[in-house]
Amino acid sequence: MLEPEKLGRHQDDLATTLRTLRKQAGYTGQRLASQCAMSQSKISKIETGKLLPTVVDVERILEAVNAPAELRSEIIALARLANTEFQDVRSLLRKGLEKKQNELASLEASSTDLRYFLPSMITALLSTPEYIRASLAHSPGDVSKAVASKLDRQAVLYDESKRFTFVLTESAVRWTLCPPTLMAMQVDRLISLSHLPNVGIGVVPLGSHLPRGPMNTFTVYDSRLVTAETFSGAIMMRDPRDVTFHLDLFATFEGFAVFDDEARGRLSEWATIFRR
Repeated sequence: MLEPEKLGRHQDDLATTLRTLRKQAGYTGQRLASQCAMSQSKISKIETGKLLPTVVDVERILEAVNAPAELRSEIIALARLANTEFQDVRSLLRKGLEKKQNELASLEASSTDLRYFLPSMITALLSTPEYIRASLAHSPGDVSKAVASKLDRQAVLYDESKRFTFVLTESAVRWTLCPPTLMAMQVDRLISLSHLPNVGIGVVPLGSHLPRGPMNTFTVYDSRLVTAETFSGAIMMRDPRDVTFHLDLFATFEGFAVFDDEARGRLSEWATIFRR
């Protein structure tokens, strides 16, 4: 059975396995690099654990060394695990919630095209201080640093060299995490941010016929990384196949969302309902 706490810790095992297979095939690093159309430096970094290979890289290496068929599926599975990391909630709480915010800020700073699918709640980048505090009400201890860090991250939205696309379900927008008057202010915040030239905010109204259920929140950073959130933690996926899958999934939900004036019209209606 897959143990989540071990995800992302298999890179050394993968490096050792690939190095062993190369030696068993009688290949030098240079010859293997030539066979795989990679640089010798890349092969060396993969075999010493300094560079995490993609699943495609591993498949090319296995093909080049003519690895036994019975080993290939096992090693490919190991490669997928090495490209996946699980961050459990208990560890995050021990380190401090503000440290997680620093990690997210770093991801946002190093990315250009960011996509957020939000089926159940509004993300911190779009949230009012009151909504953020309410979202952390279940967290133990003093959350003031985490609130401040979440608010500081919002400055990245005004960097016009980046593109942000948020797709929210109507359920996410209308989930009453705060008293209705504060929820109205939160929805107004969404309307305001939707006017930024580099920010797209789309909503999927209830009643739309969708081919997929909104299983969980996920974020795609460029075409290199996906994070998916669950109650117990967050999963980080670097395998290009996982990234492509989530890009396609995001495009599906985006296709059912309304944007710009139509989205602002819906949001205004919901804000009015909260104010009643």
